[in-house]
Amino acid sequence: MKRHRTAAILTFLAVSQIAAPAMAKQGDVLLRARAIMVAPNESSGGITPAFPGERVSVNNSVMPELDVTYMATNHIGFELIAATTKHSIAGTSGTTGSIGKLASTWVLPPTLTAQYHFNPAGKVRPYVGAGINYTVFYASKASSGLEAAVGKTRVGLSDSFGWAVQAGTDIDLTKNVFLNFDIKYIKIKTNATLNTAAAGTQRVSVKLNPIVVGVGIGIKL
Repeated sequence: MKRHRTAAILTFLAVSQIAAPAMAKQGDVLLRARAIMVAPNESSGGITPAFPGERVSVNNSVMPELDVTYMATNHIGFELIAATTKHSIAGTSGTTGSIGKLASTWVLPPTLTAQYHFNPAGKVRPYVGAGINYTVFYASKASSGLEAAVGKTRVGLSDSFGWAVQAGTDIDLTKNVFLNFDIKYIKIKTNATLNTAAAGTQRVSVKLNPIVVGVGIGIKL
């Protein structure tokens, strides 16, 4: 009987170790790989000086993303995300609307947030965060449709500095692996310049302000 009781205790302890929550505690590094959708909530000014009454739109983009969180305390973490997405810029009406896609650009928006984790010792660990974002636009180029209409065109977009907020949750799958859901709102604004052969220099100010929704897998290093 004693032998059976000892075996049962050892079995219970082994199962407990396997099922133990990953936990987020001071000094932990959490690495996540997410699939994200970046959905701009764009609003633009007019395309000046030639088309002041016309606006532009920016499409959604789905890409992979990596992020790392350092837990400074059991409850406070600092997250840095690294991802890049490609977006198309299109006219919405009038002359530019008839052209459709005007340009494309790649966007690199490194974002650093300070997070508060509500239940660091649990299997389900929700968090909220707020921080700063610096967005770089690169490899911007005019569409073939725009260049067919106005000739060779050079496209430039100014970088952006703004704030970001987020909410999410980590859900344990094993001791060191967890599922992650995350949503962010990022304040991004850029000034786009189109230097065209036929129409000269055109400018448009665009507020992107995207919602970034992500789902992925994380590990505790």
